[in-house]
Amino acid sequence: MATYKKRGYKPKNKAEEIELDEQNSTTAEVFSSLDEGASKTEQWFTKNQNYILGLIGLVAIGVLGYLAYNQYVQKPKEASAANELYYPQQYFEQAMAEGAAKDSLLNLALSGAEGKFGFLDIIEEYPATKAANLATYSAGMSFLNLQNYKEAIEYLEDFNSDDAVLGALAKGGIGDAFSQLDQKEDALDYYEKAIAHDTNGFTTPRFLYKAGIIAMELGYADRAATYFERIQDEFKDSKEANNIEALLGMVK
Repeated sequence: MATYKKRGYKPKNKAEEIELDEQNSTTAEVFSSLDEGASKTEQWFTKNQNYILGLIGLVAIGVLGYLAYNQYVQKPKEASAANELYYPQQYFEQAMAEGAAKDSLLNLALSGAEGKFGFLDIIEEYPATKAANLATYSAGMSFLNLQNYKEAIEYLEDFNSDDAVLGALAKGGIGDAFSQLDQKEDALDYYEKAIAHDTNGFTTPRFLYKAGIIAMELGYADRAATYFERIQDEFKDSKEANNIEALLGMVK
């Protein structure tokens, strides 16, 4: 077995001398190998340093460019789009609150008036902004209320949101449009997506109810019962729960 040899150690015999020489030789080879590896790494870096520095420079330029774009282009664009959204959103909210002149208000919200942008203008002029995304939702809902169901589906499918209420309303709105187009399987699919988007006391019972009614029309009694039972168990204080026992009696 090899033993540790102190510096300056002198072998006692020929066998120890040979062993010590072998150990020294092995150590020398290891350091030589390390020196050679370090030398090759240094040579490779020297040979490719222009490429490496250029790549680092490109990354730095990309990061700085992104920060500059966000600060001097995107932020002002977001602010301008948000200002433009205020005008058509007033018409949209007024149309949703009032029955009279609803269609004309929705058309003003979509197309604008008096030099002001409507939802469609904002979507076109300010793409990739939060305001354009909200305008997409409002445009879809406007088309839904105007009974332009294909346009409603198109815009609501383009809307993107993790918001508990708006995200569910958009998917449920697509379900409503498909229902009006008598595409009941598609309607049920989107009502289920609206239910799955988020659980809350506003949208969930609404779309559980609509999913149950469509499931009944399609002959899916078990699925309809499941939706109605959730309303009965989880949302007993909702308006959808008022006649839920009668509907459960029908599907059972």
